[in-house]
Amino acid sequence: MYETIKDEAKKIVLELIEAAGLTAGDLLVVGCSTSEVVGKRIGKGSDFDAACALWEGIYPTVTDKGIYLAAQCCEHLNRAVIIESEAAEKFGYEPVNVVPQPKAGGSFATAVYGHMKHPVAVEGVRAKAGLDIGGTLIGMQLKAVAVPLRLSVDTLGKARILCARTRPKFVGGSRAQYDDSLL
Repeated sequence: MYETIKDEAKKIVLELIEAAGLTAGDLLVVGCSTSEVVGKRIGKGSDFDAACALWEGIYPTVTDKGIYLAAQCCEHLNRAVIIESEAAEKFGYEPVNVVPQPKAGGSFATAVYGHMKHPVAVEGVRAKAGLDIGGTLIGMQLKAVAVPLRLSVDTLGKARILCARTRPKFVGGSRAQYDDSLL
């Protein structure tokens, strides 16, 4: 089961990176309910082994492309986000003092914190794209204009997934011209 979760996560993230047009230096936020991934109700069956399988599928995939991973914690940590200290510095995010645990932060954020080279928690991010696994509500971690993305699959394990990319805001009026490559 865990090998399947890892493989599905890798496939989904590769497709998301392509569909969202992510490039080196971009930030991808992932919110995850491992409870939902293993077929239980969100918050009722946290599975650290599933979290580690997700880490193994997601992290090498994004870092091989130079993309930063941001892992959203659950509501018990006010949706704090775990990122590498290098990313926090690059984007100007101030670290806060908290270490996620499976029942306070979530298993995925805990696994990410335990596996990253130099993890820090920050209060929030403004990611270019996001992956919501199991209804964790990542919208607050995305840039201002989020655009839904449909991938070729809509589940990971037993959890539904929702993906989004962002685009710059439109400004101007009826005479304004826009750059189609930014849409």
